[in-house]
Amino acid sequence: MASHKTVKDYIRTIADFPHEGIMFRDVTTLFADPRGLRIAVDQLLHPYAGTPIDCVVGLEARGFILGGAVAHQLSIGFVPIRKKGKLPGPVISEAYTLEYGEAVVEVHDDAIEPGARVLVVDDLLATGGTAEAGIKLIERLGGDVIGCAFVIDLPELGGRAKLEAMGMDVHALCSFEGT
Repeated sequence: MASHKTVKDYIRTIADFPHEGIMFRDVTTLFADPRGLRIAVDQLLHPYAGTPIDCVVGLEARGFILGGAVAHQLSIGFVPIRKKGKLPGPVISEAYTLEYGEAVVEVHDDAIEPGARVLVVDDLLATGGTAEAGIKLIERLGGDVIGCAFVIDLPELGGRAKLEAMGMDVHALCSFEGT
């Protein structure tokens, strides 16, 4: 009898990376397994079945892998939100706070049509800073974020609460306690 693995079963934990005390949730093992990747993409899509979606936005960098696969499955376009300085052409920028310091993400200024219904996809929801900045960029371009889908939620870091306070629908495939 075959075992029934969940998405969480495909994710490896690496202790003390990138520094001591951090339990790093590594999705590369999920991506490397054909069944694991298919389960993740199918489950990211599931809550939005039948919902009109015009494009998928992926947050740098692992969100590109998942977002591209989700967009392909839906036969719609994919828009990357990247770290500052990575996109050619005119962009709009949004700064956000990190644990130590600040970062900036950007999107092309013509990437999203006003009124477009957008699904935001990334691998991990921690503090929600990157997702919040991405949502603000989408909204500045006139897009309507219909949902935010993540493989992993780290609830203790408060990202879900932050996004829900912004009125976002948040979907995560699994959660891990701790940081």
